[in-house]
Amino acid sequence: MSTYPMKVALIVPPYPLEESPAPPLGLCYAAAAFEDAGAEVRVLDYLVQGYTPDKLRSDLDRFQPDIVGTNSVTLNFYQAASILQTAKAHFPSVTTVMGGPHVSFDVENTLRGYPGIDIIVIGEGEATIQELLPAVGNPRRWHSVNGIAFLENGEVVYSGRRRFIKDLDTLPLPARHLIPLSRYQALGFPVSIITSRGCPNQCIFCQGRRMVGPKVRYRSTPNVVDEIEEILDYGFSRVNIADDFFTFNRDRVEAFCSEIKNRNLKFRWSAFARADSATADLMEIMLDAGCDAVLFGIESGNQEMLNRIRKHVTLDRIRKAVSECKATGMKIVGAFIVGLPGESPETLMDTRNFAEELGIEYGYHFLAPFPGTTVKEKIDQYDLELLTEDYSQFDANRPIVRTSRLSAEEMARFVEEFYLAEVRAREEEIAKHVLEGNATDSERLYYVGRRKNDIVYQLLSKNIIETHGSLPAVSNNGDSPQELAYEVAVVLGKPLSAVEPIIRDIATFGYLKSRRENGRVRWYWTHNNKVDQLAAT
Repeated sequence: MSTYPMKVALIVPPYPLEESPAPPLGLCYAAAAFEDAGAEVRVLDYLVQGYTPDKLRSDLDRFQPDIVGTNSVTLNFYQAASILQTAKAHFPSVTTVMGGPHVSFDVENTLRGYPGIDIIVIGEGEATIQELLPAVGNPRRWHSVNGIAFLENGEVVYSGRRRFIKDLDTLPLPARHLIPLSRYQALGFPVSIITSRGCPNQCIFCQGRRMVGPKVRYRSTPNVVDEIEEILDYGFSRVNIADDFFTFNRDRVEAFCSEIKNRNLKFRWSAFARADSATADLMEIMLDAGCDAVLFGIESGNQEMLNRIRKHVTLDRIRKAVSECKATGMKIVGAFIVGLPGESPETLMDTRNFAEELGIEYGYHFLAPFPGTTVKEKIDQYDLELLTEDYSQFDANRPIVRTSRLSAEEMARFVEEFYLAEVRAREEEIAKHVLEGNATDSERLYYVGRRKNDIVYQLLSKNIIETHGSLPAVSNNGDSPQELAYEVAVVLGKPLSAVEPIIRDIATFGYLKSRRENGRVRWYWTHNNKVDQLAAT
């Protein structure tokens, strides 16, 4: 066994930037686990920069890793698997590893369909990583590492079940220092954290219960708030709590809010909750600690449908919770699913009427029966037909199922009518107010934010700065953001008036910087402006 630290390249695979990407939480936990085990870790983030196989090969050549790993959700599984295949073909001696919810529940298809993938890490991966790292160079030792699967002599081998980690405080904080934070900050989306793992609910469309267990395991409040302080130090100002069921334990929520106030932390945050756990006084405590939005997974406005999907909540309880929580001033957002088992024109109308009755901001997603969910594994027991096994279609933005009484086309038409009548009409109204000069502050922020996202998406996904950010130093003012904005506007075919404020803001915050080289000005993305400033001092 070599004495030098193992080199681990962890890859953030692409998926649509329109899906509001945040710094990748699961992969940052994996990176921290590898670092804690003594590895030298490099993160290749192709989510916020354009990916090509040639770029991957070039990045790997520079780093010369021993292990190449990635994770994925169902939506970007094909891309993630293809990246590992390319890595293995380029470096046959490297060990390739994949984790995440999709492959955890589709082990055999993955290993047999993608021979470039050597090892699958099943379920919760941090403890597995600690044991796998010293054994990875010797396949005979893989049998002794619980929580993985691999091919041996053409047969799939499961090494044994990995128990869930009891004390989450033993985990190192996610290694966000390894990812290009400035690019995420330019997008403006919040950073996700978890305060617990596990979900006691039994919803048939969700992977969470099987992925992280039915028993909720908690991090200590100081441990969680330490992580938040680190995130704020990076320059972020908004956090999303991504627990499956944040409000499950009221005492913990109160302790969390108290710790935020005791440390005098000023930031905005949001969380997921169930209506049957939300009360007005709890919302007031969360509001006082900086929470400004709570998402309820309501799913349907038909009680029979809620019973069928094992939601275990009543419409009246949802009404009561929404009414009480709205009264506190908390923003309540509702999420509904179209295409649940037994869906019909009548159940969709019930959902539409119920959503309108609640008087909250809400949206629709289509059912995507992911591997590992009850609805996918027992689909024959439900009034439901899956129309495709093309996982790139599993983005919840298009119908991929039908029922005996409702076609995919009818589902799509229902949601399209909602967006035409509500969302797009509202967007057109806001744009009109902005152009007429009588928009409210919130309308103006929304309008500017949408335009900014469109341009920043293209800057990142098309590598615009990397390919067009080297400009002639024609004057003492040659490194002005205006010069870069002019170049970007030409490349994107957009008016300078739309591009310049965005480029100027990104540069002002330090996400983009420039330096002079050989008579030219080269613009580049910083890794993280605050980290870079501290390193410079």
